[in-house]
Amino acid sequence: MAFMGLSISSPSYLLFGMVVLWLLSSPAFSADPDPLQDFCVADLNAPISVNGFPCKPITNVTSDDFFFDGFIKAGNTTNTFGVNLTAGNVLAFPGLNTLGISMNRVDFAPGGLNPPHSHPRASESGVVIEGKLLVGFVTTGNVFFSKVLTAGQMFVIPNGLVHFQLNVGKGKALAFTAFNSQLPGAVVLPSTLFASSPSIPDEVLTKGFQIDDDVVKSIRSKFGF
Repeated sequence: MAFMGLSISSPSYLLFGMVVLWLLSSPAFSADPDPLQDFCVADLNAPISVNGFPCKPITNVTSDDFFFDGFIKAGNTTNTFGVNLTAGNVLAFPGLNTLGISMNRVDFAPGGLNPPHSHPRASESGVVIEGKLLVGFVTTGNVFFSKVLTAGQMFVIPNGLVHFQLNVGKGKALAFTAFNSQLPGAVVLPSTLFASSPSIPDEVLTKGFQIDDDVVKSIRSKFGF
């Protein structure tokens, strides 16, 4: 017996079959799994926990579950970094549950910085709406890519890579970012390293950054630790 010109007993046929089986058994290469129904509005108060959220009963779903007005107002940027992130993820917008998408509104004061961070569960794309932003990321090979963007220009950050946005314009700046996950997560390096609870041991930070104890204590104090 032959298939596509290959004998069923030939090594090539066996290899072909192994490849097909591997492809069929491999998970989809996406951040969140594809939904199996039209929608699953998250029940954030459900007593059980899953990878995602249980669905609200369909009889309780309303039109409001599919609309979110959290991006209307500018965020308060009077903080250490001069930036405010308004999250439009599943926790704020339960209608996103199982859809594998979310967005953020990011407001920048003059000189404001969205500090170096990464998203463990998603790639990111974004568009500058107002102002001028320096956007950059670093690869796992320690190669730095960056560019100054103005209104209407778009950027992309590959999954898990450390990146930032800095307002280099004279006034305020605004960007909207989108993710291929309903809850992309964020590892913000300054607070993760120097403001965790419990604290990372000082000797780890002094040796890791080749700095003195006084420097570690000084940085911690700026985060209230």
